[in-house]
Amino acid sequence: MKNISNCDTCANYVYDEDYEYYVCMVNLDEDEMVQFMTNSHWECPYYQCDDEYKVVRHQM
Repeated sequence: MKNISNCDTCANYVYDEDYEYYVCMVNLDEDEMVQFMTNSHWECPYYQCDDEYKVVRHQM
């Protein structure tokens, strides 16, 4: 399965109460940031599905 670049479903995309908006907890290097900003089909290598029920489905 390929990584998805949809930040809304990523476990690294968290709400920052100090700034009052969502931020990515991964610090992209300069090259990765350029790819992210210029390529709409960029696949984030740090994407982690924010699926809290994944463990439960695995146990079934």
